[in-house]
Amino acid sequence: MELLADLLMPSLWAFLACVGFGLVYNIQGAGILICGFGGALGWFFYLIARQWVGSIVAAFLAAVAITVFSEWMARVRRCPVTGYLQVALLPLVPGSGIYYSMRYCVAGDTQQFLSTLLNTFGMAASLAIGAMLTSTVLRLLLPYFQGSQKNSG
Repeated sequence: MELLADLLMPSLWAFLACVGFGLVYNIQGAGILICGFGGALGWFFYLIARQWVGSIVAAFLAAVAITVFSEWMARVRRCPVTGYLQVALLPLVPGSGIYYSMRYCVAGDTQQFLSTLLNTFGMAASLAIGAMLTSTVLRLLLPYFQGSQKNSG
């Protein structure tokens, strides 16, 4: 695998796409760059994970990475996590899967339609479950770690 062509350039495009969506969502200042970096990080994790696991598991792992990053940045900057999370997840949304599912449906290719549709739903569900599960675990564990830091200081 060539590092520049296969990992860094797609991550750069994900960064730029997230910066564009950050502007659409009216995210201000450094938050736009943080959203872009979150999207690039998620896409990078997705591409790395795709070498060893399927696309659905890779999307789950990327959603976990994006959620951890978004939660961390939201706490550092004292901003809502949803803006960072929504924008950073956008490059992973299976838009082409939805398009091709409908294309196969209209063409009457039931086998391809169902296969593509199930993969698309799997990708979307893995993004949602990865973000929800990670956010929940972080919210449960964060008070424990904050309490241990206060007691040790």
